[in-house]
Amino acid sequence: MRCFIGIDLGSTTTKAVVIDEQQNILGRGITNSRSNYDTAAAIAKQEALVNGRFHLFREALSTTGALNGSLDRFLSQLERDFRLEQYLEQLADLEATCRRNLGTAKFGDATAGVGEALGEVFRRLAAGAPELFAPGAKRKSDFFRDIAGSQYLAVGEAVAKDAGVRYDFLLNVFDRSIIEVENRVYADSIRRHLLAALERAFVALPETAGRRSRVEAPIKGILDLDMEETYIVGTGYGRARLPFSKEHIRSEILCHGLGAHMMYPGTATVLDIGGQDTKAIQVDRAGIVESFQMNDRCAAGCGRYLGYIADEMNMGLHELGPMAMKSTKTIRINSTCTVFAGAELRDRLSLGDKREDIMAGLHRAIILRAMSILARSGGIRDEFTFTGGVAKNEAAVKALRELVRENYGELTLNIDPDSIYTGALGGATFAWRAVMEEGRTAEARA
Repeated sequence: MRCFIGIDLGSTTTKAVVIDEQQNILGRGITNSRSNYDTAAAIAKQEALVNGRFHLFREALSTTGALNGSLDRFLSQLERDFRLEQYLEQLADLEATCRRNLGTAKFGDATAGVGEALGEVFRRLAAGAPELFAPGAKRKSDFFRDIAGSQYLAVGEAVAKDAGVRYDFLLNVFDRSIIEVENRVYADSIRRHLLAALERAFVALPETAGRRSRVEAPIKGILDLDMEETYIVGTGYGRARLPFSKEHIRSEILCHGLGAHMMYPGTATVLDIGGQDTKAIQVDRAGIVESFQMNDRCAAGCGRYLGYIADEMNMGLHELGPMAMKSTKTIRINSTCTVFAGAELRDRLSLGDKREDIMAGLHRAIILRAMSILARSGGIRDEFTFTGGVAKNEAAVKALRELVRENYGELTLNIDPDSIYTGALGGATFAWRAVMEEGRTAEARA
């Protein structure tokens, strides 16, 4: 099966999309961008290909009817068990790396005690791992570093206290090891993890045991299917660092414009608010960029700005939008400058303003800044498509709807749940065109 892949290397996350010869989206993948951009690109691509296999699992099992009425439940269980298998392998790798680094640490007579404490920490982490991937379990992040880090900190503190060793010694070993583990690609383990997850799924859902052969055969058939990486196109904030030749690189503007067009063919104006920049793009009926404006020299109004606000408020980034939605009073925020945001926040709080009202004011200020960029690009035309990570923030969406209505009247506003993948989708479409329309055959590996 020929596959066409787009990789969008952003400042905070790296995304990948895989499409087939009919331009159907097979899979999407995302990982946190890191200092090793080659690894980020490889992992995002790997995640998209795995997601693509789950898509093909669904198609194959739907055709056979082997799991009628239970298909969604079975595939959800299979994916949770697959993620558990991945997590356990990385956890074992992290323990081995910690022990290796412990050997070069200068903890003196405490080294043996720290080693014993490490063993207990990882024993508890492995024992508690299934709960993290149980049905209904909520995690603030799906990235290994975030999950393992939060668990290690919580368990490590208790273990250090019980063992009578210094907690900062355990933290030191973790800090020296996590980046090394995070920057490894476990591609060779995918098939093994999927087969192990299949066994777990049958155990977790005993009612499927009687249909095992009818379920197992199509899944193993998909596992044996060669998803050929026919052509890859890279884009994004860090595209210059991607391990591709220049023929396989496209600008963010072109990819976001085309990606938005592929999602919504009627798109005329695109607003993308990502982690590091804001892009306003005007496209024609074919998704070709006509004009654009960017705010790429200041973090104000971008995801990084919201992250700074979250840190100032001692909140999670995902909590900002829901808090702002509780606002009952309009507050005007004078500055969207990241440098001065903390001072204004503290001033507002000292004046007695409620946190939810301040958050709503901040979101409106961010969108006002984006509106000025849109105006410079040519305004907002119908249809208007909002993309990027900030498009998942309900308070930002609310502010945008209100300001568009106030300034441009009633327009069609498109927001796709998978809008964070817009740039990668544009890249995958360029990859498809390179082969299917231009006849190129060269590969780019990540």
